[in-house]
This record gives sequence, structure tokens and C-alpha cells, in this order.
Amino acid sequence: MTGMDLTVIWALIIAFAVFMYVVMDGFDLGIGILFPGYPPGEGRDRAMNAIAPVWDGNETWLVLGGGGLFAAFPLAYAIVMPATYPLVIAMLLGLVFRGVAFEFRWRDSGHRAFWDSAFCAGSLVAALAQGMILGAILQGIKVADRAYAGSWFDWLTPYTLLTGLGTVAGYTLLGALWLAMKLDGAPQRRALRHARWAGMATLLLLIAVSLATPFLAADYWRRWFDMPQILMTSQVPLLSAILFATMFYMIVKDKPGRAFLAALGVFLLGMVGLGISIWPNAVPPGVTIYDAAAPARSQSFMLVGVVLIVPLILAYTAWAYWVFRGKVGAEGYH
Repeated sequence: MTGMDLTVIWALIIAFAVFMYVVMDGFDLGIGILFPGYPPGEGRDRAMNAIAPVWDGNETWLVLGGGGLFAAFPLAYAIVMPATYPLVIAMLLGLVFRGVAFEFRWRDSGHRAFWDSAFCAGSLVAALAQGMILGAILQGIKVADRAYAGSWFDWLTPYTLLTGLGTVAGYTLLGALWLAMKLDGAPQRRALRHARWAGMATLLLLIAVSLATPFLAADYWRRWFDMPQILMTSQVPLLSAILFATMFYMIVKDKPGRAFLAALGVFLLGMVGLGISIWPNAVPPGVTIYDAAAPARSQSFMLVGVVLIVPLILAYTAWAYWVFRGKVGAEGYH
């Protein structure tokens, strides 16, 4: 296997890990963002129990994505990290706060309101930071002599705020649909209302990001609109529109499971669109995956571990979701 083949395989592995993280941790971050929309007591307890069995394992994919980037594309890691340090720190602090709040709200009833607020704030900060990191990479990172050459606040632009808000809206949509699948009665109806509003916000922000992205760089415009590739790239927004229409229809028909699958399809097409925009760059505008790749021997060695580990992660994740399938009742059990 050539170094070029390994580089592409590792790029696909990291893309897969990022997509799995966005999908699986996205909905529980979304539930944290929605937390104030549920009344204290049974409403919030049931919302929390809807993710209690799986939320911690979902973050395995963040470790795989970040660790894989460090190991397989060290130059990209060395550039992206200093370019987005404030966002990365904010994201990690948000994840820490929500993790601590998740455990302490059950054991410290006298301060449960504080821990509920920390759970919501941590989820919101983590989601916003993740979206802004994506925007900072897409808008391009200044590089000189194979190192970050920008300033501390290059990541803070209207475009990154737009991608951050889009990520918050998308996670909120996934969280609302997950709650609609796991709850019944009044909490389910509340979740479906949240899903409608979050779906509209996601659609509008996705349109805004999609319209703004091609104007960030001439390469982006060319990859999307030059002939003959436009015949293929135009299918991404078309399929996205079909999936959004399907999702809203399923929400109206009270079929949250199918609506959730349609929303996952939208996120998958978002990943496809990201790939169209930046491929083969690891750090736009000028550092390709081949420039950033680790030596072929290192990638080969690590690939053996990934081939063994990833199926295990998928297996225990699938088992956990299967065991805890079904509704969460008022008593908190599945």
C-alpha cells in the first residue's frame, strides 16, 4: 500500500470519526441546550435519563478524531490547534462542566438548579465552539514556514459566528428529535415543538452558511460551480432540500424516528459538502493532506490498531443503544 493510499484512508477515518461524534454527541449536547425548556423535576429528569446510558461513550469518537489527527496528520494538528486555542479551550471546559453537572445534579439536590444551569451552559459553549472551529478552518488559516502565522483572534469573524450558530441549531434539532423518540405524553409533544423551531433555524442557517462559503475563496467557488462538477455538486443541496422536507413532514405526522434519520441525512450531506469545499486540503488554503501526513510507516502501524479498535467501538456502542432502546418512563427507566 502506498503512502498516498494510506493518506487518503486516514483522511476518511478521521472524517468518519468526526461524523460519528457530531451525530452521537450532537444530540446529547442538543438536549443540554434544550434543558431550560423543560420544567424542573420530572421533566428534566426524564430528559437527562434519555441520554444517561450513552452520553459518555459518545465522546469516544472525539478522542478518536482528535488523536487520529495528531497521529496521522501532525502538521495539520500543529497548525489548527494554535489557530483555534481559545475555541478548543472553551469546548473542553464546556464538556467538563456538563460532565460534572450531569453527575452532581443527582447527588446534590440542594444545588440542582445551579448544576442544571451548568449542564445547559456547558452544552451551549461546547456546541458553539465546535461550529466556530469548523468555520475557522473553512475560512482559511495563515501559514508560514509550516507553522501558524496568524493572530490570537483570527478565528473570530462573522462567518465563524454563523457556523457556530448553525451547529448550535443543528445539535438542538437532533436533541429535540431524540427526546421525541424517547419520551411520551406532554414531554414528547414539547420536544416535537422544539424540533419544528430548531429545524427551521437549522435550515435558515445552513442556507446562509452555504451561500457564504463559496465567496470565502476562489477555489471553493470553482469546486462547486465550474463545469462539469456542478452537475454533481448541485445534487447536495437538492438532496438536502428533500431530506428537510421529509423531516418536517415526519415531525407533523408524529414520527420522530424517521424525522431523526432524515436529520442525520442532512448532517451527512453537510460532511459531503465540507469535503467538496476543501478536498484535498487538510488546512485551507494551502496545506494538503499529503503535506500534513505522517510517514507511511507510522500510518501503517496505526492503521492496524484502528482496524482492531473501531469494530469494537461500533459493537459496544450498538449494544448499549440496543439494550437501552425504547421509551423512558416517568420513573426514569427504559
